[in-house]
Amino acid sequence: MMRRLFYLLVMAGLLAATNVEAQTKKGNCQKGDYGYLFCHMNDRGRAWTAYALSRDGFHYEDLLGGDSIFSDYEHARIEGATRDAYICRKHDGKGYLMVCTDMNVGRDKQLEKQATWDNYGIDLLRSDDLIHWESVTFDYRKGTAIFSDPDAESVYRDWSTVNRVWAPQVMWDGDYVWPDGKRGGYFVYYSMWNRAEEKYDRMYYSYADESFTTLTQPRLLFDWGYATIDADINWLESDQQWHMMIKKEGGTPGLFTTTARQLTGPWGEPVEDDYVNFEGKKKCEGVSAFQLAGHDDWVIGYIEYSSRPKNYRLCLADRYMRNFNSPRNIEGVSRPQHGSFLRLTKKEYKRLEKWGRRTKD
Repeated sequence: MMRRLFYLLVMAGLLAATNVEAQTKKGNCQKGDYGYLFCHMNDRGRAWTAYALSRDGFHYEDLLGGDSIFSDYEHARIEGATRDAYICRKHDGKGYLMVCTDMNVGRDKQLEKQATWDNYGIDLLRSDDLIHWESVTFDYRKGTAIFSDPDAESVYRDWSTVNRVWAPQVMWDGDYVWPDGKRGGYFVYYSMWNRAEEKYDRMYYSYADESFTTLTQPRLLFDWGYATIDADINWLESDQQWHMMIKKEGGTPGLFTTTARQLTGPWGEPVEDDYVNFEGKKKCEGVSAFQLAGHDDWVIGYIEYSSRPKNYRLCLADRYMRNFNSPRNIEGVSRPQHGSFLRLTKKEYKRLEKWGRRTKD
């Protein structure tokens, strides 16, 4: 009897410790050592969101022949196309989240855009199985009424002139405190431009609640005095800092990194002597970093879009996300573009593999 009681107490302690660790561990939930999912924009005219699977993180196989994994018209309610897909696990590991740019470059004339690369909002999606998705769309032109804190101080006077809301990504922030005292929220960060009120794209952030159906009003993340887009943030255990990789518009070509102690900053100036510079003067963007299962170093994905055809590249970096090296093209993906990577368990991998084959047939 005493032995059984001791066992139960030990197990309860271990469970409590695991729950505390899950709540306090920084960054997005990571698990799975069987394979990798590349969730990306397929660059074939009207962009859409596609999947590719890999066992090693470098060699992939398209699911559905590279076709769309869901109906863009159902989920992209503004323009009918999704770009720049970013995918991650829910913070408790029980489900998945995705964010996309709601944008259809091919319909710029029908949509009467002022400029081809204008867009007006983003899509937030959630799933229990990586296959079936529910979503909400935020059209920023509608102003503060779309946000969960409409009466908060606003970054713009007139939201109707917003002309870019680009490349959203998500990071779980367990330290965030809501007005009611509840702790934890999804830090959704993206570049935004209101042509009538600012000179260039700047990085902003909002917070989504656990339902992933609401957003707070945007707040400026930083302004370095020039346009910045396509930020990718990760927590590094190696130096206990947040690391951001980002594209600077103008100046020295390349993909740069900066660090901060808190997600909301302050973010220091980009490191100028250690950055992704393999492509010379060719243009690159869409950074996405991930770690191989069981490894401390990093794989950095990005799109080199000056060449025809374009090149989606993977390079390596050390455990401090420094010393970038060994660039190569991703293999097996049809027309890859800006996207993100998710480690998979065997069960998840096999489920997606089976779904892809059944749907294709």
